[in-house]
Amino acid sequence: MGGSIFSQIMVRIPLVLWTIAVLYPIIWMFIGAFKSNAEIYANPWGLPKVFNFQNFSQAWNDYNIDISVFNSLIVTVVGAVLTLVLAIPTSYALERMVFKGNRLLFTIYISAMMIPMVLGWIPLFFLLMQLKLLDNIFGLAIVYAVSQLPFSIFVLTSFMGTIPKSLEEAAAIDGMSPYGVLWRIIAPLSMTGVITVTIMNAIQFWNEYFMALIFLQSEENYTLALAIDFISNEAEYTNAWGTLFASLTIAIIPVIILYAIFQRRIAKGMTEGAIKG
Repeated sequence: MGGSIFSQIMVRIPLVLWTIAVLYPIIWMFIGAFKSNAEIYANPWGLPKVFNFQNFSQAWNDYNIDISVFNSLIVTVVGAVLTLVLAIPTSYALERMVFKGNRLLFTIYISAMMIPMVLGWIPLFFLLMQLKLLDNIFGLAIVYAVSQLPFSIFVLTSFMGTIPKSLEEAAAIDGMSPYGVLWRIIAPLSMTGVITVTIMNAIQFWNEYFMALIFLQSEENYTLALAIDFISNEAEYTNAWGTLFASLTIAIIPVIILYAIFQRRIAKGMTEGAIKG
């Protein structure tokens, strides 16, 4: 009995220490967002004397964080929806339809997960320039959607493979078209997988920095990650550390809320997808 308790304590101690190491910088950043610059320098680890929203107001108005939040929201929503529009039919075709080269095509898609995106940045830059989509948030959303297709297909095919084919056969006998079977039967029954890839992709698009840095050039098109980088560079010369912390808080709160709401669904989706795959 004593050995069992000791082993549980030894397992939990690293987890507790890791939790503290992860949460403390976030809490410190959140507290710093409500401090003045003088308080940040005088007492960087303490609580603010008065919680005020001046830093948030300055970030929102003076550094145009409001425009960047809107741009990130557009890129995230358009990218996530476009990924689903492309991934769901592709996953259905690869998993349920028999045609020459089916397995080879599936292998190519999955293998693409192992290819670093950095290898495609230069060709994508010139491609977007030729298509007049460079420095365009919708062009960036398209790039995001395509980049997450392999992961999305990998997860969705795992779920679709467990749906009984008898449901499709019965629907076909009733006169339902293949598109009707896909969107009215297969997609709803794969909803756990759809929600999982949507949330994972949305978080990825919201936080992405490097492709946005390469493909966006105008400040009015900056996503939130680029705006925060700009504020970070400004803070070195203007001491706008409180504004920087406020901007980071604005960026991280939607992710925390989204993950807190869908945490169980994400964990369930990834676990079931791994088992079913």
